Amino acid sequence: MNELELKKTRNIGLAAHIDAGKTTTTERILYYSGRVHRIGEVDAGTATMDWMEQEQERGITITSAATYCEWNNHSINIIDTPGHVDFTVEVERSMRVLDGLIVVFCAVGGVQTQSETVWRQADKYNIPRLAFINKMDRTGADFFRVVEKIREQLSANPVPITIPIGAEETFEGLVDLVTMEKVTYRDDLGNDIIKTPVEGELKEKALQQRLKMIERLADYSDEITEKFLAEEEVSEKLIKETLRKATISGDIVPVLCGTSLRNKGVQPLMDAICDYLPSPLDVPPINGEEVKTGEAIPCKVDDSEPLAALAFKIANDPFVGFITYIRVYSGRLKKNTKVYNVNRGKKERVTRILRMHANHREELDELTAGAIAVVAGLKFTTTGDTLSSESRKLLLENITFPEPVISVAIEPRSQTDFQKMNESLQALANEDPTFKMYFDEDMGQTIISGMGELHLEIIIDRLLREYKVRGKVGRPMVAYKEAISKVVVSQGSYIRQSGGKGHFAKVTLEIGPMKPGEGFKFDNRVSQNEIPDEFIPAIRHSIEESLTSGPLGGYPIIDIKVTVAGGQYHEEDSDETAYRIAATNAFRDGVSKAGPLLKEPIMKIEVVTPESHMGDILQDINARRGKMLDMKPSLGDTRILKALVPLSELFEYTTHLRNRSQGKATYSMEFDHYDVVPESVTDRVLGKTA
Repeated sequence: MNELELKKTRNIGLAAHIDAGKTTTTERILYYSGRVHRIGEVDAGTATMDWMEQEQERGITITSAATYCEWNNHSINIIDTPGHVDFTVEVERSMRVLDGLIVVFCAVGGVQTQSETVWRQADKYNIPRLAFINKMDRTGADFFRVVEKIREQLSANPVPITIPIGAEETFEGLVDLVTMEKVTYRDDLGNDIIKTPVEGELKEKALQQRLKMIERLADYSDEITEKFLAEEEVSEKLIKETLRKATISGDIVPVLCGTSLRNKGVQPLMDAICDYLPSPLDVPPINGEEVKTGEAIPCKVDDSEPLAALAFKIANDPFVGFITYIRVYSGRLKKNTKVYNVNRGKKERVTRILRMHANHREELDELTAGAIAVVAGLKFTTTGDTLSSESRKLLLENITFPEPVISVAIEPRSQTDFQKMNESLQALANEDPTFKMYFDEDMGQTIISGMGELHLEIIIDRLLREYKVRGKVGRPMVAYKEAISKVVVSQGSYIRQSGGKGHFAKVTLEIGPMKPGEGFKFDNRVSQNEIPDEFIPAIRHSIEESLTSGPLGGYPIIDIKVTVAGGQYHEEDSDETAYRIAATNAFRDGVSKAGPLLKEPIMKIEVVTPESHMGDILQDINARRGKMLDMKPSLGDTRILKALVPLSELFEYTTHLRNRSQGKATYSMEFDHYDVVPESVTDRVLGKTA
């Protein structure tokens, strides 16, 4: 791809809270760009991007879908992401490879829980973004209120570049503050756009907002500052150049408005994608670590460079088999060629290259730097792996995913389905890094874990529809963890003499707690004389295996540091097996003496309720061991309550909330952190598992 083509390439995503309208917005983008010839509707189950049966039935996006289109001589790769918190993994891995983002807000709901989550994810990857305030035709729509909420709740710098003409049932179009044109529509499909000069009272309001926009842009352009102070006219060209520069740097967020369902305001949004969001050349090159030297090397967006690509999603296509979504950062990838998987240390053959349009596919011969597409034929690659050329083995930063917080036991309907069920679940786990499965020997059951009840419901549904396996599912279980509270030193040994070659190993471990969220850290400070280096990996491996089962209830152990502090070695009898057993003994003994604690997942919930029911709901949250974070007014007499509540207290909460509010309150939740379980609750939890 030459430099001009790269400059006109956009790799963007759409993200939002559930039901803000991002899939509807994507459908309009595809329609107006000519990519599809009829408008798909989410509610009717005809949306192009929601192609899974489960998505069409529920009217929500479950899996991120990729497509592309062309607009104003620009090539736009689009990833439509889910809004439901249970599928936040899809947003996370998409963010990792995007250059720009459109965050869709509901003009009524404003900044909602998942809006905050996706905004934080975009902050994490420093993604330039546009804000699109959708549903301006809805009762209660308020453009400027949502702009202010973006500023307050997201600590952002929103700059409106369009303003609405009317609101609710009187919403008819918008004013483009850059061109000072009134944009209205002659037909219901939004194809026949009328652009006229702004006049009358509307002109006065628009000039005030344009002056505010220019005043904000003056911070990023000396030329605009001079013209602003001299009260001279600022040209459209200069405004666009400054908007683009400040958007790409992340200093401002241009804000647009419309109603995608009523086909108003989408074309100006498409223009803004081309005008203000970055091309692959506009964002800093991603760094890769040279495997041999550890040197950080930037991946230049250049076809002549060695290949560096990131696999960000695995999916099972019914016609192609397992496919891998990749972003090419540098170099060129051709079909029927070999690539090197740096994480696995294995060669892979790319048999096919496909450009996806939801679940449809188009064959390509090659991919160039800056491209997002799909490859088939990879056998070992998983989400987050780096694909490179063998001549330059660069390791790109992996993608981190949250641990599952909820589990259920699942059994096949018949014993003959046992093998098929486990193979099918493993295939689903290969696609989704936040879905885990394992067989519990003590219970004799297969346990599956995920991010929420809906997540597991979809997994079980896919198991039946895609793999034809029907499972019996138990009640949901909380994914508890264990941790320790103090530092201990523990010794373990394994000494066996049987006449011939024996076994000899002694290991001393220092075991201590880490800060919440820091995970597992292993260190070694023994000399070669105490334990030779060749046995250290065996010690680490045995400890990692032991982390899967803690002393309290057999739950995984988190946030722990283990240091090999001492040991003994026998020249003839010491071997890996002996050190594994000695290390396991030392670790288990030490953890049991280190003040073990039970930890539970804490969820952040947001409840939207009429004020008349707020007292009952607050009382109920307190009874569920909840901790209030915030209470604030919303539209009319509604209130928004934010709280932290243990997941174990939230099963069937939807039904309880409906009963307490006469069906008028709604809520959403997302995982926040793990916290120590109170002693009285610990006894109850462990009593149930005993």
